[in-house]
Amino acid sequence: MGVLLKSILGWNIRKYPNGKLLIKPSESSIKTLAEKTGEILRNNRQAKTTNLLKQLNPIIRGWANYHKHAVAKLVFQRVDTFIFKQLWHWAKRRHPRKPSHWVKDQYFKTVGGNHWVFTGVDDQGDPIRLFKADLVPVTRHVKIQGEANPYDPDWENYFEQRYLQKWKCRKWGKTKLRSIWKQQGGFCPMCSQGFNGDTSIHTHHIIERCKGGDDNLDNLVLLHPNCHRQVHHLMKLGANMQFVFAHLTAGPG
Repeated sequence: MGVLLKSILGWNIRKYPNGKLLIKPSESSIKTLAEKTGEILRNNRQAKTTNLLKQLNPIIRGWANYHKHAVAKLVFQRVDTFIFKQLWHWAKRRHPRKPSHWVKDQYFKTVGGNHWVFTGVDDQGDPIRLFKADLVPVTRHVKIQGEANPYDPDWENYFEQRYLQKWKCRKWGKTKLRSIWKQQGGFCPMCSQGFNGDTSIHTHHIIERCKGGDDNLDNLVLLHPNCHRQVHHLMKLGANMQFVFAHLTAGPG
């Protein structure tokens, strides 16, 4: 057991004998989640399964997303287990005279290899399922290099790639990248070659962020890594950037 250094914002910060410093969701945060889901179940003893899921899913998803940067994989599995137990108790209480296999068939469906997925049906007749915290991937925060300066043009490429990785991990970011890809017709504007599934993609700000450029679609282009390096090399050499910008925004051809 490590030494608890601090408990803050729903996390426990512990240092272990091997020198590791780990941040995990705190017991108080897990308890608060259990109390909140339990309260929803108590207040909806006769509610439709779909209405219940519409209340539970945002809470579970939000809690898991908040803790996804911590050491939380085992905690997510633990959360899914106690929510399953709460739901089983809720379902059995609604039908005290029914056998367990009837309750199971009524509320829990088979999805893939999982035979215990709490499921309802929405107004359109489509299934709506309980969100599992364990489905949220744990992602580690990558610290910015100490010497990196967002106002220095030499670090522009470094920060562009940090933003790219951030966008790839978020739904709105993926949508933005997809929009840029469609805007370019799936081609790199520098070499007019397409992007395929095995191709690495870099984002480039036409007007650099260190010079006031923003993240709007009209200021972003997708480039092959080598093409991206060529653009920054041209910029360092003092090339006519109006010509380069015109080339980047012209599209393939």
